[in-house]
Amino acid sequence: MTVFVVDTNVAIAANGRETHADEECQLVCVEKLESLEREVVAVDDKGLILEEYQGRLNFSGGPGVGDAFLKHVFDNQYRCEYVRRTEITESDDDRRGFEELPENAFDRSDRKFLAVAVVAKAVVLNATDRDWDERKDLMDSLDVEVEQLCPQHARQSRRER
Repeated sequence: MTVFVVDTNVAIAANGRETHADEECQLVCVEKLESLEREVVAVDDKGLILEEYQGRLNFSGGPGVGDAFLKHVFDNQYRCEYVRRTEITESDDDRRGFEELPENAFDRSDRKFLAVAVVAKAVVLNATDRDWDERKDLMDSLDVEVEQLCPQHARQSRRER
């Protein structure tokens, strides 16, 4: 069974508000989040990912699919058949962020997702953040797979590279 780490932007896009995601992207995110109810989602054991979700999503579980995803993960965080709580260690070295990562220039707010993906050997789901594509060499060196749900938003154009 595949384990997934879900960047917050996926749930935000699925909610269809406060996002620059187009309708096609929003639909893909909705479908993917709904499918995760039958998969395993990895979060960190410190609660950093859940804290970020709670800051951007509605904890009551509605009205959006992203909100329902938060509720599902929160309600099942101690049920290993749905959620894998992954141990990660924050680093004093600001160039790394977490002991599980080498020195990197990755977005600081996304390092927790990357550290969890490394430890849990999980696939990262991304919708709209370009940093996952911009740091492809880092992903490759860490053997982390990133599933770009909305490549029209998440990838740099050839002219920008």
